Amino acid sequence: MGVRETAKALEEIGIREVYLTEKLRKEPAKAETFQKDRRRLLEEHFSSFKNCTKCELHRSRSQVVFGDGNPYSPIVFVGEAPGEEEDIQGRPFVGRAGRYLNSKIEEILGLKREEVYITNVCKCRPPGNRKPTPSEINACFPYLKRELDIIKPKVICCLGATAGEGILGKKFSITKVRGNFYPYPYDPKIKVLLTYHPAYILRNPSADKDFVEDLNKLKEFIG
Repeated sequence: MGVRETAKALEEIGIREVYLTEKLRKEPAKAETFQKDRRRLLEEHFSSFKNCTKCELHRSRSQVVFGDGNPYSPIVFVGEAPGEEEDIQGRPFVGRAGRYLNSKIEEILGLKREEVYITNVCKCRPPGNRKPTPSEINACFPYLKRELDIIKPKVICCLGATAGEGILGKKFSITKVRGNFYPYPYDPKIKVLLTYHPAYILRNPSADKDFVEDLNKLKEFIG
């Protein structure tokens, strides 16, 4: 029974005023405060590991690259690791691959980059833009998990096999699983969509149609 129905039922039996306890008056405020606090929680989280030295990547990075965008978005895009431009600017996906991703987010999803949230499995650039090692991914994963715990998206879109392996904890061929949804292991209500990394598409332009198809599935999923 909703609030209006409850009020009408009470009125029919002669009760026209209801006094809430102190606890009940405060409950909605708590929920609202949590919603407003996502940015602050992320800032505190990022501050907690900005000087991380858990793996060897700290020796060659310029800075830790945090997530970027709208923490209230139902979509979180997760990539592999920062590249050279990201390492310089301190933001994920700002190079050529990022520009491609931005264009597809706008074209297919009808959203601006700042309306979604973008991050990486690894927060530091691997030397020469190589693929992060399993130990580097494992060292960084608690930071990503906390990030996702705060945002609580409806869907995590993994860009490339490395991101998918970091999120799902198992290896696979991205060409065989792309376009499929899987439950996020730490919260099955959140779904994980696997697709290609934009850098792969720039090297293999024929994969663009598959990426567009996957983003259309994502658009349909979030409604």
